[in-house]
Amino acid sequence: MTASCDYILVTNQLKTIKIYKGVARASPALKDELLEMESQGMKTLKEVCAPLLAYEQVGAGNPDIQAMTMDSRGVIPGALFICVNGYTVDGHTFARDAAAKGAAAIVAEQPVDVDVPVIYVRDTKRAMAELATMYYDQPSTSFKLIGVTGTNGKTTVTHLLENIFARAGETPGLIGTLYTRAGEKSLDAKNTTPESLTLQQTFAWMKDEGVTAAAMEVSSHALTLGRTRGAAFDVAVLTNVTEDHLDFHETKEDYEQAKGLLFAQLGNEADGRFKAAVLNADDPVIKKYQTMTAAPVITYGCTPEADVYAEDLSLNAAGVTFTLHAFGEARPVKLQLMGKFSVYNALAAAAAALVSGFDLETVTASLEEETGVRGRFEPVDAGQNFGVIVDYAHTTDSLENVLQAASEMTEQRLITVVGCGGDRDRGKRPKMAAVAEKYSDEAVFTSDNPRSENPAAIIEDMKAGASSYTVRQDRREAIDYAIAQAGAGDVVVIAGKGHETYQEVQGETLVFDDREEALKALARRTEGGGTV
Repeated sequence: MTASCDYILVTNQLKTIKIYKGVARASPALKDELLEMESQGMKTLKEVCAPLLAYEQVGAGNPDIQAMTMDSRGVIPGALFICVNGYTVDGHTFARDAAAKGAAAIVAEQPVDVDVPVIYVRDTKRAMAELATMYYDQPSTSFKLIGVTGTNGKTTVTHLLENIFARAGETPGLIGTLYTRAGEKSLDAKNTTPESLTLQQTFAWMKDEGVTAAAMEVSSHALTLGRTRGAAFDVAVLTNVTEDHLDFHETKEDYEQAKGLLFAQLGNEADGRFKAAVLNADDPVIKKYQTMTAAPVITYGCTPEADVYAEDLSLNAAGVTFTLHAFGEARPVKLQLMGKFSVYNALAAAAAALVSGFDLETVTASLEEETGVRGRFEPVDAGQNFGVIVDYAHTTDSLENVLQAASEMTEQRLITVVGCGGDRDRGKRPKMAAVAEKYSDEAVFTSDNPRSENPAAIIEDMKAGASSYTVRQDRREAIDYAIAQAGAGDVVVIAGKGHETYQEVQGETLVFDDREEALKALARRTEGGGTV
């Protein structure tokens, strides 16, 4: 599969199938499988709509619902099609097409002219979460579900948790930026947190695959847009909150409030399932989030006042060692991950796992096994006598964390390649430039994902925060330049894109992988007579 997500999940109550966009592109066998999905145990339209407190049905009938989709390309006979008004297209314009393909009913918030029953609601996005949760029988209640939110560290924490689950003998699940996994099976990710319907379909797929414990990245966008409605989180984790996504949330207060929705979503449930909020004791926002949840609060940090804390830290180029204290027990831990931020990520995962019932020995052994996540402080090694590190750092705080960690392992010079994304918060550009200049012996400003903006204009915004820098607008040239300048004992940090394998430029998605470009630059250096 590709990162552009060439398929749609189609799920009924019995199974989940990947249907490639446009049924015409699917194989005959796949078409037959889709059309022969068993109807045993299917819900009727009225049963599916039971959670809706207010709706109007236009058109008689109570058909069986065979599947549910918000994408007209995923309509099969008997499907319930939900018209969602998105950023670029309005699903209402596809209602007739969905009906023509055999949709049993339509959910809409605006008038649609179709000859099948229509369920009219005030907000189709909100209704979609309720309908999907009912239709798929609340699938996330069939396994432990830990949600992780915060500006930085979500991907690493969820991967650490996935590893803990596997070591403990669970069948692990993971939903995040890089992919969605259930046991050994994997699907590509389109958004950090999928739309509510896709999310419930994913939970149903995980249930079908026998997942018993899952970790999920939860973005502030998803919380604000209601994508996680219906997700039965057992534990909610906060990594940290720094300035980010102000293009979407407008103010830092709005951003903090959005993150808090995850903890409010734990609710006052008394269904016998243990609930807990896991908060970073060293982040000043902890007091705000403590008031947002009715669940018990567990804290972690590098202070003995936390419930789970690290003591006797030692940081070096080989990794990190510390003593992990938790609920009266202590264990030595030797991480293969670098930087103090890795300690916080490990503590967050440990605290979440411990309150979920996993024992300290399993947790610490699992943490020590983890070698890292793709694009997160990832070394690029071609046998050179200097370090090259690729990292996803694209916020001021994450860049500072990465450069602090890199400086601790740098014997000579630290060279940083960094840019800022287009069509995003302009306010962080000079701040990121200032951080790059502060920690680096040479800061190279370049293009990241300029999107619709002029890359030169983005770099001009960055230059306002620094006085000493080199500009190489073309990212490939910037990487080549930085690696050409490096000598023995130096470290080159290439920040901003990490795991991404593309660059967005003026509406085009171009193939671009920082790791591959770094390897090519190292090869060119060797071919040119330089020392690797």
